[in-house]
Amino acid sequence: MPPLNRPGTFRRVYLISLAVVAISACSPREAASLGEAERLGPELAFPVDCIMGQTCEIQNYVDRDPGPGAQDYFCASRSYHDHNGTDIRIPDMAAQRAGVSVLAAAPGRVSRLRDGVADVSVRTTGIAAVDGVECGNGVVVDHGEGWETQYCHLAQGSLQVTEGDTVELGQVLGRIGLSGQTEYPHLHFTVRKDGTVVDPFAPHADARVCEARGALWSQAAADKMVYRRGAVLNTGFSSGAVSMEAVEEAAIPAPSASAAALVAYVRAIGLEAGDVQFLKVTGPDGAVVAETRIDPLDAPKAQYLLYAGRRTPAQGWTRGVYRAEYWVERGGRRALEQVFQISF
Repeated sequence: MPPLNRPGTFRRVYLISLAVVAISACSPREAASLGEAERLGPELAFPVDCIMGQTCEIQNYVDRDPGPGAQDYFCASRSYHDHNGTDIRIPDMAAQRAGVSVLAAAPGRVSRLRDGVADVSVRTTGIAAVDGVECGNGVVVDHGEGWETQYCHLAQGSLQVTEGDTVELGQVLGRIGLSGQTEYPHLHFTVRKDGTVVDPFAPHADARVCEARGALWSQAAADKMVYRRGAVLNTGFSSGAVSMEAVEEAAIPAPSASAAALVAYVRAIGLEAGDVQFLKVTGPDGAVVAETRIDPLDAPKAQYLLYAGRRTPAQGWTRGVYRAEYWVERGGRRALEQVFQISF
């Protein structure tokens, strides 16, 4: 069996601009139903206790490109070279500290596990610090007939099972953490058959097939994980410039009416080449406080942080509601949009 390590690295694409991020959401083709081909292996439930599109998002899929490039099962770019699992991401470290449970996707027996790896971003420690423990704290569950699932980057001290335990469908294995080779809190979920990685969204298909086919997911799990071409992960207001690190740490206090500035920010994931992003902030009277437009992206972006704002006038901000609107245009149409607000 493969070791409890090397879940794959996260390709960092950090773009910060004086603007706010907008994302485009879209559903995949439904032409090939999940039951089109005979199911290969165990039926898998969604392995995280979160709500897709609200408290979690899929960041990366299995890389299906046999060459040096990267391609997900939808023939898009939501992956990176040799990525061998599905990354289910939560919004920030505040969510991680609150606790998000990782669940057994199918019944089976715990064949291997690891605990004791610190929850520290590799941006802090460096890649060399996690050599041999890339999965971080993790669990492998054997489902019989050569099938197994692996759960990586769990929180130190959170594991609720021991080696040899029999686990039921949906049983808590631990909590999402920041252990191993990762820069953000998420579950890296891998499926294997006889030691070979299997894409749970399209185990029957090859890199030329751009749709789910014969997926291992249960219908309930598949309904949660409809393919989305981008998503908004974080939104908010600040009193000054915003960094990716501060957003990740949930360390941005809300501004007051007398703060130095009023800045709206957005972090989006899964944007596509050619996407045009807009962010506009309006005041209680409907007048534009700040707005920005980002030129078409030159390449897909794993994540993108933008913000737009204005210094506070001498008399302070007028009392009332300040509204931020973010949207992404793709092919001349709105593909993603989000509205958020703050009151003084």
